[in-house]
Order: sequence, then structure tokens, then C-alpha cells
Amino acid sequence: MTQPAVSFSHFGIHETDLARMEDFYTRVVGLVVTDRGPLRDGPTLTFLSRDPDQHHQMVLVTGRPPGVGYNVINQISFKLPTLADLKTMHARVRAEGIKEFRIVTHGNAWSVYFADPEGNRVEFFVDTPWHTPQPFAEPFDIEAPVETILAQTEAVCRSRPGFASRDAWRQAVVEKLATA
Repeated sequence: MTQPAVSFSHFGIHETDLARMEDFYTRVVGLVVTDRGPLRDGPTLTFLSRDPDQHHQMVLVTGRPPGVGYNVINQISFKLPTLADLKTMHARVRAEGIKEFRIVTHGNAWSVYFADPEGNRVEFFVDTPWHTPQPFAEPFDIEAPVETILAQTEAVCRSRPGFASRDAWRQAVVEKLATA
């Protein structure tokens, strides 16, 4: 039996302060509210998106208990088109008063991690033109010029076993999917 084409669409998270979370994800991240409303005798849902073809990419749902000791969300990731855009978003989030960041190259992506207003880990990332086996994370200087970051990341990737161009890696995945 052939596997149907499955693609990721959206996710939802419970939160304690709907207004604060909506403000952060609209004003800072740039999502827009596409819909909202309460379930009958239940939580309130706020639907957010950046894609006019997607009713929602993220749903904020009231009802997260305050003081929960463990957050099961590993990360909420947002892909950006360019390294310059990643630098811009890092500066934008820093201007919000966020001081703790994890800024790394994974070889196949550059990532900036930080906590949203309710402590959920958020990642902004940009794909690189290269692949290197994962997991891999090495800090890089996001304040460096784009050309410097590109050159340093390529050198790190080429020095690791399993290096490939993103195109070669992608083709290998396409071949795996064709036989799955």
C-alpha cells in the first residue's frame, strides 16, 4: 500500500495568559490572528498564521495550569528565508528584553533559541546549503557579517564526516521516500 503524502500543518499550545501570548506572537514574531472564539463551556482558542493559504499554523488555547513544573514542548520553530532575516529577528527579540539565547549552527541550519513569555522554547532558524550528520550544535557569532558566518559554517561542515550539499542530502531522502 502506498503511503499517502503527509505534511505538517499546525500545532496548538495551552497557555495561561492569552493576551500576553497573542501580543508576543503577533507583534514580535509577525503572525496574524485569523480567527478566535471559545468552545462551548471550554477553553478559548486563538488561531494564528503567516500563510494566507493556512487558516492557522499555531493555536493558542487557554487552560494551561499556572506553575506547571514541566513543559512537554521541546520547541516551537519558525523558518526564515535568509541569514540576514535571522539576524534581524534576533535583534527584534533582544529588543523585547529577552537576554538568554542559545545561538548555534547545526551545520544544516543556523538557529536562535529563546523562551517566549510563558517559558516555551522558541527557535528561529535558516537552512544552510549544506548537510552534516545530526545531532550537531556549535555556537556562532550572530553579530558577525553574513559572509563570515557562511564561510565559518561551511568550513565546519566540510570538516565533519558525512558532509554533503543540501541538494545531495535532499535527493537521498527523496530516494528513501520513494521506497518507503
